[in-house]
Amino acid sequence: MEHDLIIVQQAIAGHKEAFEQLLVLEEEKLYYTALSYVGKKEDALDAIQEAVCKAYLKVHQLKNPVFFSTWLFRILIHECYRLLKKGQKVIPFEESDLLDRLHDQEYFIGNPLDLSEAIQQLKQSQQIAIILFYYHDLSIKEIADMMEKPESTIKTYLHRGKKQLKRHLERSASINERAIDPS
Repeated sequence: MEHDLIIVQQAIAGHKEAFEQLLVLEEEKLYYTALSYVGKKEDALDAIQEAVCKAYLKVHQLKNPVFFSTWLFRILIHECYRLLKKGQKVIPFEESDLLDRLHDQEYFIGNPLDLSEAIQQLKQSQQIAIILFYYHDLSIKEIADMMEKPESTIKTYLHRGKKQLKRHLERSASINERAIDPS
């Protein structure tokens, strides 16, 4: 999103109101971006809170006001991944519950892999590129700037990510069909 550069410069200079005004303009995109990464409302709000706090403390370091939005979303994405890594250390089920769910055919029937689960199985770089391109309508150039990669690399991430998504979703559909009709 293009912001009024004067407001961004005021935020960089330390004006709280200008920073808040920029956040209000970005709040919906921040929420949906965080939610698309972490999956739960509470975690998304935690990630946003941490990202906004970090951004506020470091906004004076932003060199180019044109890239405020890109810079803010990069902080948010890093915060989402930090939160996800922290969450991976927690085992959500007792071992016996997990084994029961794995052996229970009914668990898989009617629960084919959905798109968000398939995206989560991609490499981190592919996930970021796919989410920013398809969910947030950023251009390849904007994604390249955000990820600090060449545009050709972003195109490769998108191409390979789409290929992987197709494989994951087709595999899930065929498993679900076999589970429903075992003939």
